[in-house]
Amino acid sequence: MTEILTVSQAYEADRLAAEAGCESYSLMRRAGAALAQAAMAAKNCTHIQVLCGPGANGGDGYVAASVLRDAGRDVAVFSFGDMARVKGDAKRAFVDWGGDVEAANPDAIQKDGILIDALFGAGLSRALDGEAAALVAAINASSATVISADLPSGIYGDNGALSGPHICASETVTFFRKKPAHVLEPAREACGKITVADIGIPNMVLDEIRPHIFENHPSLWPDMPPMPSIMAHKHSRGHLLVRCGPALGTGAARLAARAGLRAGAGLVTLLAEEEAARVCAFHETEVMITSRQAGHALGPYLRKMRVGAAVIGPAGGVDKAMREDVGALRSAGIALTLDADGLSAFADAPELLFAQLDEACVLTPHEGEFARLFPDLADRSSSKIERVRAASARAKCVLVLKGPDSVIAAPDGRLIVNTNASRWLATAGSGDVLVGIIGALLAQGAPGFEAAACGVWLHGAAGVVCGRGLVAGDLIEALPDVLQTQL
Repeated sequence: MTEILTVSQAYEADRLAAEAGCESYSLMRRAGAALAQAAMAAKNCTHIQVLCGPGANGGDGYVAASVLRDAGRDVAVFSFGDMARVKGDAKRAFVDWGGDVEAANPDAIQKDGILIDALFGAGLSRALDGEAAALVAAINASSATVISADLPSGIYGDNGALSGPHICASETVTFFRKKPAHVLEPAREACGKITVADIGIPNMVLDEIRPHIFENHPSLWPDMPPMPSIMAHKHSRGHLLVRCGPALGTGAARLAARAGLRAGAGLVTLLAEEEAARVCAFHETEVMITSRQAGHALGPYLRKMRVGAAVIGPAGGVDKAMREDVGALRSAGIALTLDADGLSAFADAPELLFAQLDEACVLTPHEGEFARLFPDLADRSSSKIERVRAASARAKCVLVLKGPDSVIAAPDGRLIVNTNASRWLATAGSGDVLVGIIGALLAQGAPGFEAAACGVWLHGAAGVVCGRGLVAGDLIEALPDVLQTQL
């Protein structure tokens, strides 16, 4: 289930399911049963509080309370908001509950046990305040295990940003498909464990909805990484060029080069000026080293090497030479992975960079570098998905906005959110390994979007394998394990 639905698309899925003969109250009953199942599977499930709002989420809560009561559990139900606003299926669920309902307030919150948060759903349109904010604060201050229906109350479904009081759940049970807030940080962390429950909505509704956001998974790029022919040789498996920086800054490029080899490139060449080339030659055995005379144009070197793709930027210098080399590589039609200094070199004139790019190129900025190239899209309180989609369209290339929730976009609007990254990837050199992996996939002939999505996933999976204490070089050594056991 890689599709991610916006809030409006989720409502459309409900409507289409009803048109297909799925009775709406049946869907609510299954949603409530999924909440109840999560509560019964939790530890210390002795006393359960169910907090219900006036909307459909509240209806899910009333159903969950009924299921738990029928299972012999000790359940107390609390309502928040004007009960006169409860209508439709939610009203039917309230009537079917038929038991006592107390007013939800901070003093009513128990200090332990299980609490089902069915207050506000993904369609929340404004930040919580007043009594709602006080109630959320009391829930967060308790030690109860909180299970949220659809999304923790206070979180907007279409945005991973947190702009007001919100519940921090132990588990979130959502229905049919995830929403953007389930995969974007920091909202994703506030969801806790995320369970997607099948409530009977047929998958065929997706044919009409046509989702445009996906959660990264190998099923999205089934032919990646490319499998070499039995007759393959090093040149047929792709030649990756990595531009090296000065003698005291070769480490970043060397990490990228070694990652490129591990990711399947048949040949990787580090291009460095003489002093830096000597440093590289001292350290590297499998990577080829080509010495470049200072100040010499890149073009003649490219004509001698059959290069399929290039990595440019890691510790390469923010100067005119960097811009010229990007231009030379693009003039030669070489696919690029551009990172770090390769991005910052164009900070004062990003349009000069964008004019040279196409879908064979991948930019991999972090938020700071992204802000330099796209200052009008740098507001992190707005949707990361929409920011990256707009940036990719403007730059006319594939764009990876790195982070714990890296977002990968193509200029045609396709978009993938990556969710398998380990927190231990936040270490020096990690990004250099990533661009080496992506560059190797490009060198093997992969399209830019698929190379970026596969590369980001492999990078995240390697981080999980390495675990706590990893350094960037460990990711490279973990790649064979990931490639052989997880794909």
